[in-house]
Amino acid sequence: MADVPNGEQGCSSPLELFNSIAAQGELVRSLKARHAAKDEIDSAVKMLLSLKMSYKAAMGEDYKADCPPGNRAPGIDSGLDATEAGDDFVDPWTVQTSSAKGIDYDKLIVRFGSSKIDKELIDRIERATGQRPHRFLRRGIFFSHRDMNQVLDAYENKKPFYLYTGRGPSSEAMHVGHLIPFIFTKWLQDVFNVPLVIQMTDDEKYLWKELTLEQAHGYAVENAKDIIACGFDVNKTFIFSDLDYMGMSPGFYKNVVKIQKHVTFNQVKGIFGFTDSDCIGKISFPAIQAAPSFSSSFPQIFRDRTDIQCLIPCAIDQDPYFRMTRDVAPRIGYPKPALLHSTFFPALQGAQTKMSASDPNSSIFLTDTAKQIKTKVNKHAFSGGRDTIEEHRQFGGNCDVDVSFMYLTFFLEDDDRLEQIRKDYSSGAMLTGELKKVLIEVLQPLIAEHQARRKEVTDEVVKEFMTPRKLSYDFE
Repeated sequence: MADVPNGEQGCSSPLELFNSIAAQGELVRSLKARHAAKDEIDSAVKMLLSLKMSYKAAMGEDYKADCPPGNRAPGIDSGLDATEAGDDFVDPWTVQTSSAKGIDYDKLIVRFGSSKIDKELIDRIERATGQRPHRFLRRGIFFSHRDMNQVLDAYENKKPFYLYTGRGPSSEAMHVGHLIPFIFTKWLQDVFNVPLVIQMTDDEKYLWKELTLEQAHGYAVENAKDIIACGFDVNKTFIFSDLDYMGMSPGFYKNVVKIQKHVTFNQVKGIFGFTDSDCIGKISFPAIQAAPSFSSSFPQIFRDRTDIQCLIPCAIDQDPYFRMTRDVAPRIGYPKPALLHSTFFPALQGAQTKMSASDPNSSIFLTDTAKQIKTKVNKHAFSGGRDTIEEHRQFGGNCDVDVSFMYLTFFLEDDDRLEQIRKDYSSGAMLTGELKKVLIEVLQPLIAEHQARRKEVTDEVVKEFMTPRKLSYDFE
C-alpha cells in the first residue's frame, strides 16, 4: 500500500487528497483480503469515508478513482498533463526527460494517479504464487499498478483472470527493450497459470507510420516470432493481428463499437493530444487497443463470460489508453482492467535519449551478433565513469546514469552480484571497461539463446499461436 501522508484532512492540494484516498482504498482492500481484525478494517474504512468527504468538500464533486483533479477532458483523466519547464513528458508516442537518471517515476505515479508497487504488495504476490518475485519486481522495474490487490483477491478466492499485453510492430527488428514486458508477462503466465492474449497493433502502425498494410502485417508476423521465442505456452496463449482478427470476431468488434460510443472526440483529444488534422483512424484507434481488456472480445477462449478481469503488464507510457478503458468499463457493464507498469528501457546513449529502430546504435537488437554487441556496448554505452582512471579510482563511478549498470539491473539475475558491482563501481574499485565487459558477457549468451529459439519458430508455429481457438483453461 502506498504511504498515506500525515494529517490527511489537511492535505494542501486536491491531488494529494486524491492520492491519499487511492492509497487508503488499497489499504482497505489489503486488510479485507488478509481477513484482518474487524476493528482494524472498520477504522480504515472510516478513514477512507472521511477522506472522500474532505475531497468532495474541496472539489464540489465525488471522488472518482480514474479521474484525478485538474484534467483537461472532463470524465476521463488526461494523459497530456501540462508540464512545467524541465519536467518529464510521457505519452504513448513521446518520452522526454532532461535528467541523465531518466524519468522521475515517483512524480509520474502522482501525475497518472496510479499506486506504487511496494514491498507489501511484492510479498503478497510471493505468498499467492509460492514463487520468488521476478527480478523486475524486486528491483522496481515494474514499479506502479492499478488494482493489483483486486486481482490477487480474485486469485486467492479461486476466481479466474487473464493477461493481456501487446506490441506495435513498426519494424522487423526488435531490440532488447521490447522484450521487457514479454519476459515479465511470461513469468506471470507461469506463476499464476492463466491464459494470455497478445495484440499486434499492425493497424495502428499503418495509421501512424509510412507503411503499407502489407508491410505492417508482415512486421506483425515477424515480431510474433520474437515474442513466441520468449517461451510462451501455445496452449495458453493467443497472439492476434488487429488486421486479421477484427474482421473475423464479431465479439471483438462489438466491444470496439461499445467503447467508441462512450468516448467523445474531446476526451480523446484531451487524453492523446489528437488534433483536427489527424486522420479519423487515429481518433478511433484507442477503442481497438481497449477492447482486449474485456473477456467477451474472445468468445473462443472465454465463451460467453463477460466478468473475467484482465491484468495488463505494460510500459507506463501506455497507461493513457487504459485510463480511458477503465473509465468506460463500468458504463458498458465490464470489470475494469488492472495494470502493472514498467519503467522505460534506456537507449545506449543514456536515459535522456530515445531508442530508435532506425538508429542501429541506439540499442542492442535481437538480430545483433556477439561482435556487434561487444562493439556497441564498448563504443556507445553511456558511462557514469570519471574522465581519468585516477579520478575514477578516487571518486568512483555513478551507477544512476551509467547505461551498462542500468542494463545489468534488467538482465543480471543474481542480486548479490549486482549489488557487489554497484559497490565496486561506485567506490572506484571497478572501472568502466570492466563494467562493460560484465554486461557484454551477460548480453551475448542471452541474445544468442534468443536467436536459437527464434530459428525454431516456423510459420506453422506462428499460425498455431495466431489461430482463434479454445485455450487449455476451463472457463465453465
